[in-house]
Amino acid sequence: MITWSVAAAQEAGAGQVVVVQGPERELDEVLGDGVAVAIQEQPRGTADAVRAAVPHLREAQVVVVMNGDHPLISAQTIQSLVEAHDRSGAAATIATAVLEDPTGYGRVIRGPDGTVERVVETKAEGDATGAQLHIREINTGLFAFDGPELLSALEEVGSDNAQGELYLPDVLPILRGHERTVQAHEATEAGTMLGINDRAQLAQVQAVAQRLINDRLMRAGVTIVDPQSAMIDVTVRIDADAVIAPFTSLQGASAVGSAATVGPLTTLIDCQVGAGAAVVHSYAQGAQIGERVSVGPFAYLRPGTVLCAGAKAGTFVEIKNSRIGPGSKVPHLSYIGDAEVGEGTNLGAATITANYDGTRKHRTKIGDRVKTSVDTTLVAPVSVGDDAVTAAGSVIGQDVPSGALAGSPGVARSQQRNIEGYAERRKEREEEGPEPPADERRRPADVNSGAP
Repeated sequence: MITWSVAAAQEAGAGQVVVVQGPERELDEVLGDGVAVAIQEQPRGTADAVRAAVPHLREAQVVVVMNGDHPLISAQTIQSLVEAHDRSGAAATIATAVLEDPTGYGRVIRGPDGTVERVVETKAEGDATGAQLHIREINTGLFAFDGPELLSALEEVGSDNAQGELYLPDVLPILRGHERTVQAHEATEAGTMLGINDRAQLAQVQAVAQRLINDRLMRAGVTIVDPQSAMIDVTVRIDADAVIAPFTSLQGASAVGSAATVGPLTTLIDCQVGAGAAVVHSYAQGAQIGERVSVGPFAYLRPGTVLCAGAKAGTFVEIKNSRIGPGSKVPHLSYIGDAEVGEGTNLGAATITANYDGTRKHRTKIGDRVKTSVDTTLVAPVSVGDDAVTAAGSVIGQDVPSGALAGSPGVARSQQRNIEGYAERRKEREEEGPEPPADERRRPADVNSGAP
C-alpha cells in the first residue's frame, strides 16, 4: 500500500516524500532511496502524525497530506488538487467527494460563501450532530496546505473530541481563525475513496487495482482472454499483441514480448519471455525464456534458467541454473540442473543431470547436436562432446568425445535374454487356477523318498 502511494506522489512531481510510521515499523528497505521516514512515537491521531514530519517540511511552500492506506489515489488526482490549491490562493484545499452512503466518513461543513468551515468526524459518538450526519459531502483524507500556515496551525490543534486524538481536519477552523480561507476540490476518481482497514477491504482494493492494470494493458494492445482470472502486477511489462490466457499470474519484474502466449494456468515470477514464445500450464521463477521458445505443459523453471531462441522445455521438465542453447530440446520427463547445453541438442525422456554429490554442486557440459537416448543419467562433473549420442539406460560418468556413442557396460544394457513361449505358458497356469501353498506342492512320494 505504501509503495503505491509513494509512487503516485513521485509521479505527481513531489520534491520530497515523507512517510510517517510507528516506532515498531521498518519500512526503509521497502521505500528505497529518496523517501524520508518520520517516526510517530504514539498513535495520537492524524495531526500528530503530520507533526512528526515537521522537520522535513520547514522549507516546503506547499504540503500535500495523504493517507497511506488509500493506495489507489492517482498522480492525476494529486496534481489536480495542487493546481486547484494554487489557483485558489487558500491556506488549505481539501479533496472532497459526494457519496450516496457517507457512513463512517468525516462530513464537510461549508460556510455561507461556499468555503470550508470544518470537517466533523463521525467514527465516534459525540463528534457529529444528527443534522450533520445527513451531509453527503465527505473528507477524502487528501489535503493541500500552504506550508508555513500548516506548521503554525499544527501547534494549536487540541484533542477535545470523543476519541481524544489530534485530528488533522481540526487545522481547518484554526486557519480560518487566522483569517485565511479553506477551499474544497471535488475528487472524481473512485479509487480516492477506497481505504483499507481489514483483509476484506484489501481484497476489494486489489480487485479494483487489477481491473485498472488489465484495462490499461488491453487498451495498449495486449489480449487478456479472461480479465477476471488474470493476476498481473503493476510492475509487469507486456508488449502489444501478446496473449494472456485464463488463470495466469504474472508477478514482480516479469516481461512478456510481442506475440508471446502465456497460460492458461501459468505463474511467472521475475521472468523474461521473448517475442513469439509460448508458456503453457507451467511455473517459472527467475527464468529467461527466449524468442519462439516453447515451455510446458507442466514445466518447472527455477532461477538461473536460460532458454535460448527456439529452445523447448516440455512436459514434466524441471530446469535449474542451466542454459539451453538455441533450438535445443528437453521434451519431457527430465531434470536438468547446473548444465550448459549447446545448440540443436535433443535430450531424450528421463535425461537427468546428477549435479549434487552430497557436498557440492557440479556442472554438466553438453555440446551441439547431442542426442541422449531415454533414461540417460549424466553424473557431473562431466562433458559430452558435439554430435555425441548416448544409448538408452546409460549412466555417463566420464567425458564423451565428440561424435562418440556412449553407454554403460554392454552398451547401456546387460546381456538381453528372450524367453520363448512365455505368454502361452502363463496363460495355461492361469487357467489351472491358483497354485497351492508351497508346502503342498510336493508329491507324497517325493516327501517319503526325500526327493526334491
